[in-house]
Amino acid sequence: MSVTAPLKTVFTEMDAAGLAALEGRIAVLVAPDGAMDAMARRLDRLSRGALGRLVAGEAFGKAKPGSGHVIAFPAGLAAEAVQVVKLARRPSAEDARRAGAAIAGFNGSAPLTVLAAAQAKTAELVLGLLLRAYDFTEHRSPDPEAAPPNRSVTVVVRDAAKAEAEFAPLAAQIAGVFFTRDLTNEPANVLGTVEFAERLSALAELGLSVEVLEEDALERLGMRTLLAVGMGSESPSKVVVMQWRGGGDAAPLALVGKGVVFDSGGVSIKPAQGMEEMTMDMGGAGVVAGVMKTLALRKAPANVVGLVGLVENMLDGRAQRPGDVVRSMKGDTVEVINTDAEGRLVLADVLWYAQQRFEPRAIVDLATLTGAIVIALGHEKAGVFSNDDALATAFLAAAGAEGEGAWRMPLAPAYDKLLKSRIADMANVGGRPAGAVTAAQFLQRFVKDGLPWMHLDIAGVASLGKDSELAPRGATGWGVRALDRLIRDRFEG
Repeated sequence: MSVTAPLKTVFTEMDAAGLAALEGRIAVLVAPDGAMDAMARRLDRLSRGALGRLVAGEAFGKAKPGSGHVIAFPAGLAAEAVQVVKLARRPSAEDARRAGAAIAGFNGSAPLTVLAAAQAKTAELVLGLLLRAYDFTEHRSPDPEAAPPNRSVTVVVRDAAKAEAEFAPLAAQIAGVFFTRDLTNEPANVLGTVEFAERLSALAELGLSVEVLEEDALERLGMRTLLAVGMGSESPSKVVVMQWRGGGDAAPLALVGKGVVFDSGGVSIKPAQGMEEMTMDMGGAGVVAGVMKTLALRKAPANVVGLVGLVENMLDGRAQRPGDVVRSMKGDTVEVINTDAEGRLVLADVLWYAQQRFEPRAIVDLATLTGAIVIALGHEKAGVFSNDDALATAFLAAAGAEGEGAWRMPLAPAYDKLLKSRIADMANVGGRPAGAVTAAQFLQRFVKDGLPWMHLDIAGVASLGKDSELAPRGATGWGVRALDRLIRDRFEG
């Protein structure tokens, strides 16, 4: 197993006199009004006014902030190309990240240098650059005719030590996002429940306490709804508990993730078309893992416990059937109407276990839970359900600051009647109407009264079929940065 590594980033201070000899590719930042810093002005003189002519052109004037414009083989320079990036000296974080993404698209096989000496949001720019440069190549053979891609970037700044310090917490975020993306992108024959647990156990090297609960322990604990999901699979069901203790004696925040490594739908089998995408149904567990890695790398002064339920939903003679009744760890019984509504059965037991063992101050669960949330919000925003206005508001602010789309959805007792069962305490589905809401209502039954709780349905944002601004097609790592910011804003100190 190899881990996708971000571009190696070197912050350096360089005199403008060295620009002419720089080889490879150079990205330079120019303000929307055409103002250039000393480095850009030097580059313009060396290139015989090429930058000035580009900036004075109509295309640059109409371009959005963060966009890049390339000058190939500029005269007077050793560099093979210069990218002029339109960016204010004090831009929004969103524009700075967009500029970084544009530079990632400019990166090729030659060395890359970014001239950012006058830029106030250099850390955010580099964040965008590294996130967009991610490429999952674990199972692809390299093209023997193509030059190997450039794997490093030199960022020219005024104070290298200060820039490195400002970027350090974002570097931890990037590592967490890459970990989540790698996990979510892996095929199910490579990342089964056993392999997933092994990769999480390796996080102990970073200072996390990691514990793997096997099926016999889950049976003793009474996690029957979770175990029922995996009965048709050869892969053993597991729960992995990751603890980061950086906040003294304070009660922890609990993060709970759905980790269905492959979802066939079980006896209620999914359509064949698109079923291959169900390797990403462990996306919630992947985000929890990425957040825990981020916290450990930046030594967060917070107490956080991450719990993930790892199962595979397959079908054979032992698989649970529609019509079965199973008893949860809490003690409530559930009539299984649809075996493809399995994620809520996994989360129900892990949510209850997290509360019983850790008595958290708040709890957040993440899951690629429903197709209904995709119908409601598309692929732009995750669904946010919460019993606590303050927690939901804080998360929405964090997600907005990080540019990760999220939208609050309703909860109300009126939806509970859709989950009524004739023979059990509840059914696991409530029909097509308000499918994402009834799924959240189901989960809320496993949250103790008075405990702040938030459910994030990430089915539409965990993995995309096309490139996004900060990620290539495939896993996005959505939620790692927003949750890390939420923890910094609300749960540290």
